[in-house]
Amino acid sequence: MRVLVLGGTGEARDLAGRLVERGDAVVSSLAGRVSAPALPVGEVRTGGFGGVDGLAEHLVTHGYDVVVDATHPFAAQITGNAVAACGRVGVQLVRLQRPGWSRHPLAGEFTWVDDVEAARVAAEGVGVRPFLTTGRQQLETFAAWDDRYVLARVVDPPDWAVPSSWEVLRARGPYPYAAERELLESRAVDVLLTKDSGGALTEAKLGAAHDLGVPVVVVRRPPVPDGVAVVESVGEALAAIGAKPA
Repeated sequence: MRVLVLGGTGEARDLAGRLVERGDAVVSSLAGRVSAPALPVGEVRTGGFGGVDGLAEHLVTHGYDVVVDATHPFAAQITGNAVAACGRVGVQLVRLQRPGWSRHPLAGEFTWVDDVEAARVAAEGVGVRPFLTTGRQQLETFAAWDDRYVLARVVDPPDWAVPSSWEVLRARGPYPYAAERELLESRAVDVLLTKDSGGALTEAKLGAAHDLGVPVVVVRRPPVPDGVAVVESVGEALAAIGAKPA
């Protein structure tokens, strides 16, 4: 099989390794939005395709049998482009998306909202010392919080001048429970904002917040387009891809 993996996640790296092991020709595509990303085995390309048209042309030119969209659960534009391009040229598409936190034991305690703007409004109703873990790209949504302490954790530094009252931590998971609890306590955080990214790397903050009585505001995932095959594990993705007939 010739497989294009739209990657950037741990699941994408695991899948690329498994595909290479079984002898498939794999190309992993990274958007290039994170500096020094962890790279999968096999061939890697970085950068966009030029929208739906560019991706469709790429699929045909390089003769792919299947595309696995294993991008971040919030990479809605990439997913939309993959759906349109694969549908246009008749290439199989599988969406590999880790389970979210809607099934987390504490999910009923969270305040669930549809976007980061709604998360800002919800947080303002319950706390004054927020911990932002919603990602670098949408930090400016919270720029009006220049009158308070804000703890923001990102992988890469913001590309704008954050307010002087903010503390920006650059870190990459996993984040152990003890460290998350100490961070919340030492900064006197009274509301946690996050996205429904799922996964074990960043889950510990949810338990730490619960144990300290800190409210949690969670941004829901964008829906996957209708008709797309969705799997939640690398094993399920391998089964969905199958093998090319001899």
